Amino acid sequence: MIRISFDEIKCTVKRILEMRKVDADDAEILSGIIANNSLDGVYTHGINRFPRIVSNLESGVIDASVEVTLTSAAGSMECWDGHYGIGAINAFKCMRRAIELASQYGIGLVALRHNNHWLRGGTYGLQAAENGFVGICWSNTMPNMPVWGGKKPNIGNNPLIISVPRSDGRHFVFDSALSQFSYGKLEECRLKGVQLPFYGGFDNNDELTTDPAVIEKNGRLLPIGYWKGSGLSIALDLVATILSDGNSVTEVGRLGNEKGLTQVMIVIDPCRLNSKEHIDHITATILDDIDESDSGVHYPGERMWQTRRENEELGIPIIESVWNEVLGFL
Repeated sequence: MIRISFDEIKCTVKRILEMRKVDADDAEILSGIIANNSLDGVYTHGINRFPRIVSNLESGVIDASVEVTLTSAAGSMECWDGHYGIGAINAFKCMRRAIELASQYGIGLVALRHNNHWLRGGTYGLQAAENGFVGICWSNTMPNMPVWGGKKPNIGNNPLIISVPRSDGRHFVFDSALSQFSYGKLEECRLKGVQLPFYGGFDNNDELTTDPAVIEKNGRLLPIGYWKGSGLSIALDLVATILSDGNSVTEVGRLGNEKGLTQVMIVIDPCRLNSKEHIDHITATILDDIDESDSGVHYPGERMWQTRRENEELGIPIIESVWNEVLGFL
């Protein structure tokens, strides 16, 4: 494991993207997202995933030449088409648009179809919170998790994000795949040669296992809350597909390469109903009580701020083989 500064990661990623004909402004957005995800400790959806993005750009799975476009609008709700472009850039722009709608109407909803992997969903929850808004967003995926009681992966571990702003910047950010562990976490543990800390899925003998390589290969992830996570996955896929007229999990599976995903961004202006001071009081009352309930307990998003401070001071830890692979793209 080596440590690399935020600036070096961002500059290196941006340079590699521009070498592959990514627009300079878009390269600035994407390199910032990748570097910030790694800074916050979400390495699986930051620098660790960047080689896959480069591979998809080179193979044509991701089209860097397209621009996300508006397809329909109805007041505070809009539908946009990503045209199979760079997923994180399209999602960032659509969350920015949802924030604009919420500024105007109090609530904004943008449904995004034909997009690609958006990396870390928490990026867009943070984007809303840092602008003073509540954010709710989710994405569907390729079929990568069995419905509860089944063996064949036919539903998605569709990540769900809910964020709440705090004036001190220590926002509440709940960011969770609907599997016990995301595929990114499985990959990270496999690369490190460690077992999962809890059961993450089933092996080929229908037994629960902590072996990330086995679960990653057979796709038999354990849904959060067992049947409840399975049901929530189906519900999110239904709503996203209806709002966007995009691809469902089943249709994404037919396309292959986890492309053409469907995402939803909902933004709410809480100051339309409460003052900022009262919102801060409510969040402090709830979250401080969680912090004080037991030593070592954190509210969702709190540990991220601690990791960010440490990585700002010491540099971002990266698996050396991953960084060497990134440098090989120069």
